[in-house]
Amino acid sequence: MTEPKKTERAMKIDETNLAIIQHLRDGRKSYKQIADDLGLTENTVRSRVKKLLDSDLLDITGRVDPEAISRHQLVIIGVKLGTENMFEKAEAFSRLKGVVSVAIVTGRYDLMATVLFREGFDLQDFYTDEVVKVDGVQSMETFVVYKGFNVKVPYVL
Repeated sequence: MTEPKKTERAMKIDETNLAIIQHLRDGRKSYKQIADDLGLTENTVRSRVKKLLDSDLLDITGRVDPEAISRHQLVIIGVKLGTENMFEKAEAFSRLKGVVSVAIVTGRYDLMATVLFREGFDLQDFYTDEVVKVDGVQSMETFVVYKGFNVKVPYVL
């Protein structure tokens, strides 16, 4: 297995950063509210959030419940690769249309991809137009999410 490229990160996620991140779960919460709750200054919170964002350790995004959007479907796809370069293949999968996330996993699959479909871009389109862009795919198994609980994803389509 080829090792992933090491990304230099200038900061670590300490207890204060974790507390700020927990408060950011409500993406509309102001830095002032977070600072007041944690006993910090607003500038400290703002500075730490900026550093977390700049270091790619944190993203602040809007997420949606895919079941709340008509004619959309969330699918999880297990991918078996015929190659040992899983990191490169996972990154390639992550760039395909509709892909919300990709994880390298243990077990019978090498990758698990979460994919969002909509009317006009469905599973067949994904397999025939997108997956063919990634060499080394041996097999795939599709798991249609029938009912999700506490599942929200960025809208990637």
